[in-house]
Amino acid sequence: QVQLVESGGGLVQAGGSLRLSCTASGRTFSSYSMEWFRQAPGKEREFVAYVAQSGGTNYGDSVKGRFTISRDNAKNTAYLQMSSLTPEDTAVYYCAAGVIATANANDYLNWGQGTQVTVSS
Repeated sequence: QVQLVESGGGLVQAGGSLRLSCTASGRTFSSYSMEWFRQAPGKEREFVAYVAQSGGTNYGDSVKGRFTISRDNAKNTAYLQMSSLTPEDTAVYYCAAGVIATANANDYLNWGQGTQVTVSS
């Protein structure tokens, strides 16, 4: 099992940018696919992006062209660069780790505690 800690959330104005980080414990980070999900109040958890072990990426439709996911295996860290933020991006952002990269939150057992992102209009 891997322990995940997110950071980098905060309050930003619409049109601004933030970079989230997810740092994992353990020495097998490179063997995990890393994902970001988000959950707004009253809504289901939504897939944001994943970066597979190979470096391949996939994005949810609502963030394509605005968000970029990446990973640094030497630092055991995955990143989510968010640009052109809108109030609709306001949510708690969670990172997850899994063996197989999917867009289904139910497929993941390893989760961080989440970091709040608030975008003001």
